[in-house]
Amino acid sequence: MSGGERAPGSGRLLTGVAWAVLLVGLWLWGSDAVDLRGGMSAPTTGDAAAVGRPLGVELPPAHEPLAPARPHRVDVPSLKVRAPVAARGLDAEGAIDPPPFEQPGTVGWYGGGTRPGAPGAALFVGHVDTETRPAVFYDLSAVRPGEKVRVARDDGTVAEFTVDDVQVLTRDRFDAKKAYGAREEGRAELRLITCGGTFDKATRTYTANVVVSAYLTGVGR
Repeated sequence: MSGGERAPGSGRLLTGVAWAVLLVGLWLWGSDAVDLRGGMSAPTTGDAAAVGRPLGVELPPAHEPLAPARPHRVDVPSLKVRAPVAARGLDAEGAIDPPPFEQPGTVGWYGGGTRPGAPGAALFVGHVDTETRPAVFYDLSAVRPGEKVRVARDDGTVAEFTVDDVQVLTRDRFDAKKAYGAREEGRAELRLITCGGTFDKATRTYTANVVVSAYLTGVGR
């Protein structure tokens, strides 16, 4: 962790205002306002350096997209995360309502967008911490390309995704299309998003976001 960055879970509560700043970028991007700057603000976990896609990591081929189905659980085995999923919509400000802070172990799925396993990028958001303890995506920045994310769906299938990219996107370099958009047309993809960077006491927001990208590589039951 470089100088000036906060340790994850160090007792800072991400306010609803911060989430609105973070997620309104999704609403604007959906309205074709893709050239956004400063549209995300949230906690990083662990290290704050972008991992990207390291050379030498062999990734499996993409699986054919699945029929749409709603998610009810997301598992990140490398982080020992096994979390319920709640569909979230847009609030009056045009931002996604995140899971309540009273449910720090719940992951929010943007129910107005892609269903995981279907073509496009399904979006999942989660808190990194609360004032007193780590939350579901506390260690999200520790995920590495090649690791798996599994999403249990309400049709009885489990969509298995392989991580291919991990980025920390700062406000001054924020690109909504890069954060939210599919990397390859017709491919089933996934985004896991939480807060990152440093905590700004004046605004009670974080300076960046951790964005984990993955794509469908298998299906089970």
